[in-house]
Amino acid sequence: MTHQTVAECLAIATNSVNVINDINTNGTESKYVGVGATQAEINDRVERNVGHISTILLYDGTNHTPDVAGAPSSEKTTYVAAVTTGNNYIAANPTE
Repeated sequence: MTHQTVAECLAIATNSVNVINDINTNGTESKYVGVGATQAEINDRVERNVGHISTILLYDGTNHTPDVAGAPSSEKTTYVAAVTTGNNYIAANPTE
């Protein structure tokens, strides 16, 4: 028995999309970045949000999850794009 719908799970991931996109656009000036945050801390925040979205996108209808993985790709475009944006941001902003 599924407790949430695909749409509800994706809505939960929307906050992570917003974090990733804002940091990508505004960098250290993002409202999601604390004053004086290091690049490593910023990358960690992006990585955690990428992970959150990625986990939701893998939901397959087992263990009381909806089948997000099997949902039409058109429903997931924004979320897949945010994962790509986040990974690209981390790659473009190395900490070493």
